[in-house]
Amino acid sequence: MNFSKLALAAALSIIGSSALAVGADEAAKLGGELTPVGAEKAGNADGTIPAWTGGITKAPAGFKEGDHYPNPFAGEKAKFTISASNMGQYAANLTAGQQALLKKYPTWKMNVYPTHRTAAYPQAIYEASKANATRVKLAPGGNGFDGASVGVPFPIPKTGVEPMLNHITAYRGDSFAVSNQQVAVTTGGSYTPVRFEYEYDFHYNNLRKSPADREDNKLTNFLQTVTAPARLAGQVLLIHEYINQIKNPRQAWSYNPGQRRVRLAPNVAYDNPGVAADGLRTNDDFTLFNGATDRYNWTLVGKKEIYVPYNSYDLGSNKIKISDIIRPGHINPDHARYELHRVWVVEAKLKSGTSHIYSRRTFYIDEDSWTILATDAYDGRGQLWRVAEQHVLQAYDIPGINPTAEVHHDLQSGRYLAMGLVNEESKVYTRISRNASDFSPSGLRSMGTR
Repeated sequence: MNFSKLALAAALSIIGSSALAVGADEAAKLGGELTPVGAEKAGNADGTIPAWTGGITKAPAGFKEGDHYPNPFAGEKAKFTISASNMGQYAANLTAGQQALLKKYPTWKMNVYPTHRTAAYPQAIYEASKANATRVKLAPGGNGFDGASVGVPFPIPKTGVEPMLNHITAYRGDSFAVSNQQVAVTTGGSYTPVRFEYEYDFHYNNLRKSPADREDNKLTNFLQTVTAPARLAGQVLLIHEYINQIKNPRQAWSYNPGQRRVRLAPNVAYDNPGVAADGLRTNDDFTLFNGATDRYNWTLVGKKEIYVPYNSYDLGSNKIKISDIIRPGHINPDHARYELHRVWVVEAKLKSGTSHIYSRRTFYIDEDSWTILATDAYDGRGQLWRVAEQHVLQAYDIPGINPTAEVHHDLQSGRYLAMGLVNEESKVYTRISRNASDFSPSGLRSMGTR
């Protein structure tokens, strides 16, 4: 590539959307040759990726809210397995991080199953996404957008930051509670489970709230409570999360049961360590990326066909114990499912004059759901440091693609963090209805002192 093309590519990575707006003719492809949220509807040339035909939109008979999701593909067998010995023949469809894991851990492998494009969303999300294509504009600096409160903001992305904003605002449901656990695993395989209860009260993409009840620029109210082990139980974190965090910075408060006080928590952002993660992930690693986008320059590389974790119903099941999942070095690969999907590849490079422990990051974003499925993160020397994968499933009662297990590998220490693991006795997804005051610092104080 010559210098002029390089300069153009750099400009396109940071230019405002007004110069790269989607025209009406291009937007008309949504629902036609493109799915309503912007993926290619057709399959690939050799048929290993099928056409999208609407996804899974209904729960099976007998399913109740809060149940664990039964696997609609339980009878399927893996087509083949990728291991350290044969990875060379599949390298074109593997991330740099996956190749590094295969090389580092001879016991890690990838069981590849038939591809099922299960992603589906409510009709209101589809209608809003199509309208957003021509009306949504990037905010100054590219750190948010204007013109939408529902739907995929950029179903036909033109710049690198747009798929990231699609991921951040992806539809996960309205207001709901989940409970799960995470483990920071030593090189020898030992761990202590940390149990969490989460509540999400979405403003963006909340189909049950009236427009008057949705705060401008707010993404969600997020409430996290630690319930085990005893030494951590009772810690509560409240976050008011905004889309454009230059306009409205993230607000966070914590409650410590030992001090019985609510305090501001300004460090719950960027590369500060995640809660109870033993230093194995940053705050903006949660869901593989969240929060402000202002510290990186974002480049839209294009699409690739990659073997990614998908339809991970087994990892989201209460039939598998945590002791069956956790192994030294990595999770038990026999419980993971990989499929070939088209993903958007986005490169993030740290801006001059800013700081972050990751100098560069590569994101692999599902075209059907705008969910980040894998990331590669590089240290200040430019060496691959951390590799993360997000295992997802189609939650048919929402409906939408939702995360289940999220795994962060530290290649340098040989340790890893597994998040989102199911509590065997817990409910997976239950709708909640709370007053706004419940998601306030005073509400946090009353929760902690009950």
